Amino acid sequence: MVTSKVNHQQEVLEAVIIRFVGDSGDGMQLTGTQFSDTSAMFGNDIATFPNYPSEIRAPQGSLYGVSGFQVHIGSVEISTPGDNVDWLVAMNPAGLKTNLQAVKPGHTIIVDTDSFTKKNLVKAQYESNPLEDGSLENYRVIEVAMTSLTKEALKNVEGLDNKSITRSKNMFALGMVYWMYDRSTEHTIAFFNKKFKSKPELIEANTKVLNTGYYFAETLELIPNAYTISPAKMEPGNYRIIMGNTATAWGFLAAAEKSGLELFLGSYPITPATDILHELVKHKHFGVKAFQAEDEIAGITSAIGASFAGDLAITTTSGPGLALKGEALGLAMMIELPLVVVNVQRGGPSTGLPTKTEQSDLLQSLYGRNGESPVIVIAASTPANCFDFAYQAAKLTLEHMTPVILLTDGYIANGSAPWKIQSVDDLPEIKNNIVNEVNENWHPYNRNEDTLARNWAIPGTAGLEHRVGGLEKDRVSGNVSYAPENHEYMTNIRSEKIKRVQNYIPELTTEFADSGDLLVIGWGGTYGSLHSAVKQINEEGYSNIGFAHFNYINPLPKNTETILKQFKKIVVCELNNGQFAKVLKMNFDGLNLSQFNKIQGLPFGNSELIEKFKQLVK
Repeated sequence: MVTSKVNHQQEVLEAVIIRFVGDSGDGMQLTGTQFSDTSAMFGNDIATFPNYPSEIRAPQGSLYGVSGFQVHIGSVEISTPGDNVDWLVAMNPAGLKTNLQAVKPGHTIIVDTDSFTKKNLVKAQYESNPLEDGSLENYRVIEVAMTSLTKEALKNVEGLDNKSITRSKNMFALGMVYWMYDRSTEHTIAFFNKKFKSKPELIEANTKVLNTGYYFAETLELIPNAYTISPAKMEPGNYRIIMGNTATAWGFLAAAEKSGLELFLGSYPITPATDILHELVKHKHFGVKAFQAEDEIAGITSAIGASFAGDLAITTTSGPGLALKGEALGLAMMIELPLVVVNVQRGGPSTGLPTKTEQSDLLQSLYGRNGESPVIVIAASTPANCFDFAYQAAKLTLEHMTPVILLTDGYIANGSAPWKIQSVDDLPEIKNNIVNEVNENWHPYNRNEDTLARNWAIPGTAGLEHRVGGLEKDRVSGNVSYAPENHEYMTNIRSEKIKRVQNYIPELTTEFADSGDLLVIGWGGTYGSLHSAVKQINEEGYSNIGFAHFNYINPLPKNTETILKQFKKIVVCELNNGQFAKVLKMNFDGLNLSQFNKIQGLPFGNSELIEKFKQLVK
């Protein structure tokens, strides 16, 4: 390897897509997160996509044990982690094998040559060494003995065993990429000092390896340019990078403060929703009560109890857990208590693909309970607006006295993006239906004339004694009733209550075109991919293609049918087998509707979407 000093030029780029891949023990998530945070501090717009193996301890060097982190940074609007990769950092053969197809021809691959041993090549199912057989001739390959260079850099650092030394090689790779994209190492060094404050040898080791990688990149003749990406032009304000799960937790914190209620979370750990529990546990000083239950049913029933007692109550889960919560969710609907169920969707069915994304729980959310049991269903669409829709879910459940299911998914829950920090004072008002005054005409199932929300009487309030349960209620007293006419009345009133939520949610809007040949429809976490693809195809001259994205699923916005009828063709794009398309067909007749579905545990790619749209408008 040539290591003589090289005079580099600086080239300005609008955006770049970088992917770090290696074994789950190679620290790729930390590497990607540090690069993302540093770029955000610099002012770039950013979107990330962590990709974990499903197995907790996948065999080292195996194809299904590869962990990856993709980051898209730019001085322009970034709404997706991107498709094809500009730079791939592969720490082992398996990472190269499973990610090579994503690299643009002519672009750069950095590999740790120390990992390309005969044993690792066999595990990655290579018949020959790709660094030697010419199979990478369409790429610019930078071969670096990262493991050896890391060991050399740390040979005089005391208190480290061989495993700790080897694990530091991810910082060598990060240092190289920092130099290539004109990033400072200061943020990451500050991170070391905070994370390892009780272990100074780890601070020294990681800092030394990071700087070694940085200055090593400066010497490479194979890198003719260092690149710079200017800060993005964004709406003025204070920003921070936030993950979707963190934003969801913070949205509930804000809603609790705004409503004046204590926040209760009853939850059972499940991937990829557990980080919401982890985040809320940190905020006991805000009055948060977080209960880790023994199972999914205990999680939701404890939340129902907290709601009965007057808390803003939530429970978090993923698809398999939502299935277990179904009966208790029907109970909350029948009692008519406020409750938010967060479903961070993952690939299914059964335990499915725990670390991969999907949108396959929509019909379960709408209909997965016995009897006529409608609930409000809404969906977040970006990591940042998980905050907004968690807040909105709390507002809707408190004001309408019925459960809300908030759908996110693994893609936006684990992804991160810039979020403009909001003041609780500026957020919409949250009202509730708590009864504070006792009068002789009070009954627990008296209703608000506009919303049909019932009274919310807190136990222990003198004069407001009442009973609730899982059997059908009398329409006024709440006592058990088996009267046929009363059951039909209560079934209809609970359904009508959901329908009237239409009066309190925004109308549907379109982007790029109000009418035309094709309307692209999405919902939930596909927003970034679809928005980016429709924007690109419009810039190519297809100005008659519009885009409508749904965050409100039950009920649908009032003007949905009006919007749909403005376009000759409609394509519904989903990461499932066509569930929202079924919902639209059930609700609206005469639509020229087609589907574009993907069920691979991966988000949509720009190129595949644009190809489909062009086919439809030919």
